[in-house]
Amino acid sequence: MKPHQSFYDVLVIGSGIGGLSCAISAAENGLSVAVISKEADLEESNTFHAQGGIVERGVEDSPKLLYEDICRAGAYLNNREAVRFVAEKGPLFVREYLVDKATVPFNRTPLGELAYTREAAHSVRRILYAQDSTGKSIETSLLAYAKSVSGIEFFPCTMAVDILTNCHNSTDPQERYRPLRALGAYLLDIPTYQIYPLFASHVVLATGGVGNLFLHTSNPKGATGDGIAMALRVGCEVINAEYLQFHPTILFHRDKQRFLITEALRGEGARLLNRRGEAFMERYHPSMKDLAPRDEVSRAIFREMAIDGSGYVFLDATACHVDPKERFPMIFEVCATLGIDIRKDPIPVVPAAHYFCGGIKVDLDGRTAIKGLYAVGENACNGIHGANRLASISLLESLSFGIRCGRYLSTHPLPVKARLLRSIPEWVYPKEEEEFDPILISNDLLSIQTLMWNYVGIIRTKKRLLRALSDLNYMNHRIEQFYKEARVTRELLELRNAVFTGLAIARAALRNNESIGCHYRED
Repeated sequence: MKPHQSFYDVLVIGSGIGGLSCAISAAENGLSVAVISKEADLEESNTFHAQGGIVERGVEDSPKLLYEDICRAGAYLNNREAVRFVAEKGPLFVREYLVDKATVPFNRTPLGELAYTREAAHSVRRILYAQDSTGKSIETSLLAYAKSVSGIEFFPCTMAVDILTNCHNSTDPQERYRPLRALGAYLLDIPTYQIYPLFASHVVLATGGVGNLFLHTSNPKGATGDGIAMALRVGCEVINAEYLQFHPTILFHRDKQRFLITEALRGEGARLLNRRGEAFMERYHPSMKDLAPRDEVSRAIFREMAIDGSGYVFLDATACHVDPKERFPMIFEVCATLGIDIRKDPIPVVPAAHYFCGGIKVDLDGRTAIKGLYAVGENACNGIHGANRLASISLLESLSFGIRCGRYLSTHPLPVKARLLRSIPEWVYPKEEEEFDPILISNDLLSIQTLMWNYVGIIRTKKRLLRALSDLNYMNHRIEQFYKEARVTRELLELRNAVFTGLAIARAALRNNESIGCHYRED
């Protein structure tokens, strides 16, 4: 559905927790906001599929303790100012926006108090959860609240093609000499293949992660690095792109892909076993064992798989301190449909691409180096995660900086002259559009995913990364040529963005010779 107006104060690209919290805080302060999503269902996002929980503040907790846990997990490569802000203010935002305003149905104790769980590398229990469907509960509740806020309009089945700027898109030659600023975006109406400009004083990228660039991932299919690619094409800086976190435990089963087995299961006592039935994590991390940071657990599993020559290891939930059926009903139900009773059967698991710790370089207000362009959530990098993300911090970070960005927009107006907007042309379609061939598109994407998994995966080497760059450069050139001549579809845009973002990740991984956090070089 094409918007009924051509200009909004804020255009938010993405409807996960980062985009929604930014839209809500901007609209609550009087701004008009358009939120677009390429999905037909606005709830579909990385947020929706998050299982474990969101950090708040535990009984024996403090901002100082949370600050130290975040920095330790991030190998102290974190932006200390960003960590300090989230450690101090984040739990307050959770209470105000998720508990009070959106009324997310978090688990409670028998006395009605909020219940807390613990995950890897956390010093105390401080994580709020809604069984094992926390992301779904947050996304559903926050979206419902956002729809009740005056000033926000939603447009599903709408995908951003590229960011509009004065220097790149205006037909007025004088604009190329003026400071670069964002003006909106060209948007694709997916069902009709029509592309049109939508203008805004502020453009916020909240497109989520990059997991679907890899053969094995916990992310939904839409996580193709769209925001990263669009930002790079207009000249933004992307930082820390080598830090791609692999989740240790994704269900290994041919009939169920992309299903994450939450780390909270290990927080409740589950143990990792190799194919010989041995608990192996104490050999790799004697102190924290199964609750070691995710990058170390993923590499340990990878090595155990290599030793055994197997394609998976086991997660033994029978060692849990709680009834896994009651505490993790979604995991229990999914596994049961596959013939696995997690109360007595080990769960086959493998590591998979999970979370992008790098992203578009922004300050604490979400500002990029380009006037009028912002980024929040997983596609942004303010440095809070450093070299590796602490479990259940991502939702807290996206909420906190989404709210902060929205409030910043409401106090920093950026007027746009009508003359400038009139100088932005309508989309120019190719005279003879090449027909869309879904087989070619899907095969090219599979090639990128396989290449990224094999050469830019859990353990990297210089030779693999050089091969990745060579192959990706060739594919990027070919895909860009096809894009200029073909009918624009969602699938083609995702392919274009995937190869562009893949190149950025591979280049960053090659430049960094130091193994740190979730970037591991074995040269």
